[in-house]
Amino acid sequence: MESTRPPAVDDRALLDAWGEGDAGAGEQLFARHFESVVRFFQNKIDRDHDDLIQQTFLGCLEGRARFRGEGSFRAFLFGVAHNVLGKHLRTRYREPLALDFAHVSIAELGDSPSLVVAEDQRQLMMLAALRRIPLDHQVALELHYWEAMTAAEIGESIGVPVGTAKTRLRRAKQLLAAELSDLLAGVSGAEPTETRLDTWAAGIRRGLGEQR
Repeated sequence: MESTRPPAVDDRALLDAWGEGDAGAGEQLFARHFESVVRFFQNKIDRDHDDLIQQTFLGCLEGRARFRGEGSFRAFLFGVAHNVLGKHLRTRYREPLALDFAHVSIAELGDSPSLVVAEDQRQLMMLAALRRIPLDHQVALELHYWEAMTAAEIGESIGVPVGTAKTRLRRAKQLLAAELSDLLAGVSGAEPTETRLDTWAAGIRRGLGEQR
């Protein structure tokens, strides 16, 4: 039997309708992507999540002219979230020029985000290790793990060519494995192979959003 369920309205149409004053369209867009934006900030910021989430969606509304539908909406969304995060950190630490996120990590900034619900010690250590690699690498890797984004989408989100995004992902995995090897030294069966990283990341993702 043919479904009588109306087709889902795409993100671009919802954004356009919201921009024309349809608050309901904005609510639909928010509901559709809220959990993803929560995940973006959850392992990077220890407070002000709600403000940053609101700023992200409002930033999408205000910057909608930049989204012409050539890429995915979520790449545009996370590009806005990435800018919101950078502005927040530079304002918070009063270092508008000195903070180089290609080299500075969340751990070095002293943030201790409230722990995400995790299934075991290895997952908790993976979260800690992600906070110990440079933020630019953490962002790329978490978009890969949490949102299953392609290198092209990640590149669009963080404003780099796809080749650079691929290189950054490879380097991020190397840095993450090195940090995890240090944190999990002596733990049997915890060598951070790529397969294990994928498994641990999947377990972490199940807990993201459960504790805010």
